[in-house]
Amino acid sequence: MGTVSDSRGFGVIGTGVWGETHVMTYSAHPGAELVCICDLNEELVRGRAEQYGAGSWTTDYEELLARDDIDAVSVVTPDFLHREVAIAAAEAGKHVLLEKPMATTVADCQAMIDAAEAAGVTLMVDFHNRWNPAMWGIREKIESGELGEPQMLTVRLNDTIYVPTQMLSWSGKSTVIWFLGSHSVDLVRWLFDDEVTRVYSVSRSKVLKARGVDTPDFFLTIVELAGGGVAHIENCWIMSESMPTVFDFKLEMIGSEGTCFADCSSHRMLQTYTPEGPEYADVAVRTEVQGEPGGFGINSIRHFADCVIEDVEPAVSPRDGLENTRVLVAIHESAQSGQPVEVQR
Repeated sequence: MGTVSDSRGFGVIGTGVWGETHVMTYSAHPGAELVCICDLNEELVRGRAEQYGAGSWTTDYEELLARDDIDAVSVVTPDFLHREVAIAAAEAGKHVLLEKPMATTVADCQAMIDAAEAAGVTLMVDFHNRWNPAMWGIREKIESGELGEPQMLTVRLNDTIYVPTQMLSWSGKSTVIWFLGSHSVDLVRWLFDDEVTRVYSVSRSKVLKARGVDTPDFFLTIVELAGGGVAHIENCWIMSESMPTVFDFKLEMIGSEGTCFADCSSHRMLQTYTPEGPEYADVAVRTEVQGEPGGFGINSIRHFADCVIEDVEPAVSPRDGLENTRVLVAIHESAQSGQPVEVQR
């Protein structure tokens, strides 16, 4: 962990739903100074700056990147708007943390990697489920040999219909595969420690189209890996809003010697019932205990900050982001064609 004496300046570009998590994390990190934050929504970014004590705010990311007192930035813009900002940040000499997915095309991923390498800056993608205690526990069981050789993985990561219809203003320009499938595919690659070679996916578009949002309701995907492992991924964002949490996240890993089950949604809640109604508090992803932010959604960002401060390589590489996008592109192609698709490398 860095100290105040060797602190670095940080900025955040995009301070919306998840951008606030980045702002919160840097504001509480003892080795980080939250110098400036940026968002096109002036009222939102001003409020975030006041709430978290940012040194300044702006609606122009180029103004933020021009500052000499910023060493690193988080780019928390929509999925399809990462390339321009990330390349500009790298060319300005800033280390970059990108929200997942890295980008929605392989070409965009490679362009950002090339820019970071040319500038000699760190580039990390925020696959924060690698800091999820349940997922880390499964990874440890695999590495210790207790599960034997991983054979089959089932990942269910779904959202309620609130997410594409109310939470995200840009859901019609994205898909649930970019939004949630990016997490799922990263867990497949990370837990198997292997590369995906072929995918077969089926999607349907009915419920959201009827509500005026032109994006698929769900994808059901079979993933094959080079070493013989197989994964099944379920991603939808049309679950009922009456669900106790906005997401449903379950995972099952079957190995040659053992089995692991993880339930990261229904059994992680603090449940409160009052005259105002039920409340299901987050006690895992982004939490606050005695005034300090915590949870695995915080820890991945904190890891990036530590790496910048201490000048070490992050646990997630740019290649992880690139390979993730390769697979996500293939999933979309398979769903559109109705046929299995080989992952192109």
